[in-house]
Amino acid sequence: MPKRPYRPLPLGTPAGVEVLTKILTQGPIPRVQIARRTGLSQAAVTKAVAPLVEAGFVTDHPAEAEDGTEVRAELGIGRPVSPLTVVADSVSVIGLKVTPTDLIGVTTDFKAGIRAVRHQQLTDKSADSVLERLAELATELMATLHDKTDPAGPLIGVGVAVSGDVDALQGVVRDSPFMGWRDVPVAALLGEKLKVPVVVSNDVRALTVAEHWFGVGVDADSFAVVTIGSGVGCGLYINGEVVSGAHGVSGELGHLPLAPGDLVCTCGRRGCVETVASSDAILARIRETTGRPELDLAGAIELAHEGDAHAREAFDRAGEVIGSALAAMVNLVGPQLVVIAGEGVADYDLYDQRMRQAFAEHAFGAAGDCTLMLRSHTFDDWARGAAATVIRSYVRGEPPLHR
Repeated sequence: MPKRPYRPLPLGTPAGVEVLTKILTQGPIPRVQIARRTGLSQAAVTKAVAPLVEAGFVTDHPAEAEDGTEVRAELGIGRPVSPLTVVADSVSVIGLKVTPTDLIGVTTDFKAGIRAVRHQQLTDKSADSVLERLAELATELMATLHDKTDPAGPLIGVGVAVSGDVDALQGVVRDSPFMGWRDVPVAALLGEKLKVPVVVSNDVRALTVAEHWFGVGVDADSFAVVTIGSGVGCGLYINGEVVSGAHGVSGELGHLPLAPGDLVCTCGRRGCVETVASSDAILARIRETTGRPELDLAGAIELAHEGDAHAREAFDRAGEVIGSALAAMVNLVGPQLVVIAGEGVADYDLYDQRMRQAFAEHAFGAAGDCTLMLRSHTFDDWARGAAATVIRSYVRGEPPLHR
């Protein structure tokens, strides 16, 4: 496959990166507001913006609101100005989410707006098979970028989100218990197949990047994203950065040892939060206590909603452990906001009360004032998170997007 066209950003200085980041995450925004929020002079902002406007990445034409009216800003003296905004179609991105049973792919624009979505089922989760399928899915999504009826900007990269211990700098999945992968150089192998830059991230951290740049985290000083589903994950945004950890591991809420020690986790350790609080653990508990091994998750949720004591007990136990884990994380890190997300939020009402009780019981002092927010996410959003990591790396000029 031939190397594909790549469109570099005209960012020659750190100031240029900072200015474009503000326009991308907080735009439409006037130059004067950028200067105030970055501490740069208006002259420096103008100098950084000029090549971006000239190259077509940024525009100062009046933006449109949802009702079609122009979005204009007011200066202190009441004079309207045209705010700066990123040209969404100036580039395109592909985001891919990997699960043991499915691959989810999206194309997005420069603002992480989803343009196309593709889902594929997996029957073989071995690394070689999945990488082949990922290449096929990415190629299919690339073809949508050339639709003459809906033209898109040049592709800047492919993001891949995988659960587990991921070395994002090297693009290596070091350990993914759900996938059964160890030391898989995803970025190198997939990049060779596709001939485009590839960014590989832990899936929860990718979702946190998306919330930081394009979601609830845009205006938050600090926040955490806690995902509940087949696993329990946590991404942290603290002191202006999504936390990666010195060794590429951070926020592993699902592996705090807060559950009974006789329960073995998928990671091989005992007593992890996931052994009680994941959707798989809840289903296993209800099957065991009701003596109904044929139950699926939907049936277990229905039983709990009907008031079945065994089903309610499983969700109460999950809520207790999740609440305790949230309190431990908030006590240690002190985020302003915790976003509770993931496919497990569909049954959130079943453990909400017990979770909040446990959180209140264990949160220390003012840490208990942390806001807990429910935010529904689909697997498309996880793939969008993978795309957001590409956008962030592209803007910052970080490896592996150097060419």
